[in-house]
Amino acid sequence: MYSPLTRRHLLKVAGATTATAVVTREHLAAKGPATPEHPFGYCLNTSTIQGQKVPLTDQIRIAATAGYSGIEIWLRDLDKYLAEGGRLSDLKKQIEDLNLTVESAIGFATWIVDDPNQRQAGLEQARRDMANLRQIGGKRIAAPPAGATKQSDLNLAEAAARYRALLEAGRQEGVVPQVELWGFSRSLHRLGELLYVAAESGAEDACLLPDVYHLYKGGSSFAGLQLINGKKIHVFHVNDYPATPSRETITDAHRVYPGDGVAPLTDILKGLWETGFRGTLSLELFNRDYWKQDPLSVARTGLAKMKQSVRQAFS
Repeated sequence: MYSPLTRRHLLKVAGATTATAVVTREHLAAKGPATPEHPFGYCLNTSTIQGQKVPLTDQIRIAATAGYSGIEIWLRDLDKYLAEGGRLSDLKKQIEDLNLTVESAIGFATWIVDDPNQRQAGLEQARRDMANLRQIGGKRIAAPPAGATKQSDLNLAEAAARYRALLEAGRQEGVVPQVELWGFSRSLHRLGELLYVAAESGAEDACLLPDVYHLYKGGSSFAGLQLINGKKIHVFHVNDYPATPSRETITDAHRVYPGDGVAPLTDILKGLWETGFRGTLSLELFNRDYWKQDPLSVARTGLAKMKQSVRQAFS
């Protein structure tokens, strides 16, 4: 759990590393275009430290102190922050002061479901989420098949039209919904299904949110990523998975740090670069053992292992 002692330690470290943060900002500003030496951005998906029950403001501070350039928040944490009296303007200032970007956010609006009333409620929820997200500088939001995970007969043409409607709502709010793959779901669990929905939406701003674990869990070949224009992927969820348990029984909780499992990360990362992907790698883990550890240590370890995987891919 996230103890008061750990929090005091984090605040002390954050204060002591002000000079380092300035250097980091200068480095990022001078970084320029992506190159094989510095191909991608690095982002912390806060699921990685959610088991420690870290408040949103501290999640942001942890990401910055650990050295990430971006953060991918969970909207339920933003809702909790607001319910407790937090202000979006204060949160935006904190994010900007720490030189972070809000690359994406995780929400569960039921935009894709067949029931028209539930779908309309889902669109309204998505609008509220995106409006709040925009006010803290957020750029994108995940659009998974929430509400349809047990449905095996989802009409993909209808799903494409529903994604188009969600994108239109996103344009009005200034946030881009990314249709997301969920490998455990009975709908949108294969890469081909995701591609169909995005392509048949007919929208120029349609984009995908793939994930190493979910591609494996859903049974899709990583080679399928080569069929995608990498510019249509802005954020890619990075993680790894062990050899056991089997694909049929593996769960989110089995995800491990990049490089600590058997995923072909070198091939995946090199392949993404070849497709034109120049976006952000977002570390998304749900490992219960990591949730028992100091959240700053977990964040730092995850970033180091992501960077090591990238170095190996481009060495």
